[in-house]
Amino acid sequence: MSASSEPVTVRILEREYRVMCAPEQRRELMESALFLDQQMRQIRDSGRVSSMEKIAVMCALNLSEEILKLRQESSERQEKIDRKISELSGRLDQALARD
Repeated sequence: MSASSEPVTVRILEREYRVMCAPEQRRELMESALFLDQQMRQIRDSGRVSSMEKIAVMCALNLSEEILKLRQESSERQEKIDRKISELSGRLDQALARD
């Protein structure tokens, strides 16, 4: 943590957590805490999981799955872009070679 960190209190499932955060990252922290709270409430309200620990683990698993899917999609998208750039570069080289 940087020297300019300050304590920020976030509330998740009626529990308060004090987190050190750089002032310029406060908004992102608050948005992340709100998102996490919403995700954990959905799991709790589904009625299948009741303990805080199990709710947190299920939420972490759900978010991890989502992150992995997004990484895979990003990787596939990047490969597609790289192929297209390579194709366009080849076509450009051919066009310039004809001149």
